[in-house]
Amino acid sequence: MSYALTYSRAYVGVEAPLVSVETHLSGGLPALTIVGLPETAVRESKDRVRSAIINAGFEFPTKRITINLAPADLPKEGGRFDLAIAVGLLAASGQLPVDEVKGYEFVAELALSSELRCCPAILSASVGCQGSHRIMVVAPDNAAESTLPKDSRVLCPRHLNELSQWLHHPEKQISPTPSQYTEYHSPSAELSDVRGQEQAKRALIIAAAGHHNLLMCGPPGTGKTMLAQRLHGLLAPLSQAQALSLGAINSSLGLFNPNTWRQAPWRAPHHSASAVSLVGGGRVPRAGEISQAHHGVLFLDELAEFPRHVLDSLRQPLESGEIHLSRAAYQSILPAQFLLIAATNPCPCGYYGDEHNTCRCTSTRVANYLQRLSGPLLDRLDLQVAVQRPCAAALMAPQEGMTTKEAAKWILVAQQRQLDRSGTLNGLLPAAQLATHAALKPTQQKVLASAITGLKLSPRGVHKVLRVARTIADLDAQEAIDKHHLLEALSYRRLDVLTMESQ
Repeated sequence: MSYALTYSRAYVGVEAPLVSVETHLSGGLPALTIVGLPETAVRESKDRVRSAIINAGFEFPTKRITINLAPADLPKEGGRFDLAIAVGLLAASGQLPVDEVKGYEFVAELALSSELRCCPAILSASVGCQGSHRIMVVAPDNAAESTLPKDSRVLCPRHLNELSQWLHHPEKQISPTPSQYTEYHSPSAELSDVRGQEQAKRALIIAAAGHHNLLMCGPPGTGKTMLAQRLHGLLAPLSQAQALSLGAINSSLGLFNPNTWRQAPWRAPHHSASAVSLVGGGRVPRAGEISQAHHGVLFLDELAEFPRHVLDSLRQPLESGEIHLSRAAYQSILPAQFLLIAATNPCPCGYYGDEHNTCRCTSTRVANYLQRLSGPLLDRLDLQVAVQRPCAAALMAPQEGMTTKEAAKWILVAQQRQLDRSGTLNGLLPAAQLATHAALKPTQQKVLASAITGLKLSPRGVHKVLRVARTIADLDAQEAIDKHHLLEALSYRRLDVLTMESQ
């Protein structure tokens, strides 16, 4: 006797591919075999399933059983197969109604007592079930995550017995209450707490308004990290589609938090992070920091302390908004549309160019330190700001200036102008559309031509300048780019010149 049961195998993507679990009962010695590249946790599921079935009061088939996890060439991992295997066995042996089982997706781990336990990657499976018009069966601890997609159909039985009763009597099924969570929590860091640093705060607003990458360079203790932390509060809450895309990534890693699922992510890895942890990969492909920062911020403090090969691994995803992982056994494409904010000291001792402290580094050490930041990487950073030590008067002045709430409202207005005009933020605007949306007058073209020669701007750098100038004009609520918008955008492209000349 054989019976086929399908369930959603969740990956990083929102659309989860289907994997079939087939059970075949035949004569022979009592045995339970699992085929289809199962790893250790999956192979051990036969013992969990056997105990769960017996403890739930069902009869475990005393025949030779083969469980096929298809497709055969895809490695299977985790405990999410347990419930699907158990239901397949019970349906194949006639203990559960076959016709009722066909309309469900079963994704849960089983305890020896037959209770259902939570497992990761539920959000992706829930979205997949919603698209295929099937009812999803998960553990109660996964109820909040599985009900986040609108109009999702979910059941959360506590144990195998309760699931059996619901399958025999569908009219008795109880669906969990859809998740009701606060969609956005504004971070507590306040922009007005920063004393002085007006240019840096201006750069933060431009970066948030147009999705522009930002580098802050300056001596230690000048407030670079403090400034970067204020950027998070300037970001708008994620849309439903963005939140589902990011949530699928976090769910696959077991890091999903439904209380903050509409909040833009903030990732700040230590400078000892490896390239794999940053961009993703591994034996079993996993999302890295740049994918966890999707639709949010990746903050790299002490940028020059990162190994150069780790930083250069960011070059391709900064341009494309995704990371292509190619290995001998697999190829994966993970989303990675993040806003890069970086902070660095100008030299090993940190005081090169400081007006109040003497730098102890030789010119060779300064050059070697700056060479850790490659020219192609700097060319991808739209805004480059020199952060100097604020004067005593600025430090002692009372708290004043624009608050985070005021700046966020200003940014939302500017972003809406961009979306109404081109459908995307200026930092993501394709180069082919710059001639239409960031056109310059003849006098401004002469200024830009002179800057290209003087600042040694690459074609990519020119495009970055035009995008930033367009964002500045949007903040000023102006349809056309004026000369002062262009000059301000050019003022944020000076640090890469120093770095490239030292290489």
